[in-house]
Amino acid sequence: MIDDFGLIISSFQTQYGIRISRDLQSMKWDEFRDLLSGLGPDTPLGRMVSIRSEDDPDILKRFSPEQKRIRKEWRTRTAKAMSQEDMDSFLESLKAALIYAAGGEPQ
Repeated sequence: MIDDFGLIISSFQTQYGIRISRDLQSMKWDEFRDLLSGLGPDTPLGRMVSIRSEDDPDILKRFSPEQKRIRKEWRTRTAKAMSQEDMDSFLESLKAALIYAAGGEPQ
């Protein structure tokens, strides 16, 4: 979130007309969180998230060199950030959720 704070600021301005750099001192955390989670895809942060998370090969073919760079940097950074222990824990949680969704009992 810290790395994307500039995108968050400009996204709040774009979507809500809020100058967050001025209003952040008086904004409660719950309000900030709710506004952040409500940001749409047509905001600077929304567009960045879309680039970072795109996996459709047809769309990826049409990415500009800059979009490809952004996506590659993000994926490299997030891959390094997750430890093996975190990955194992995440996969176990995912497995339990899938078993439960299929009507089984979580282990």
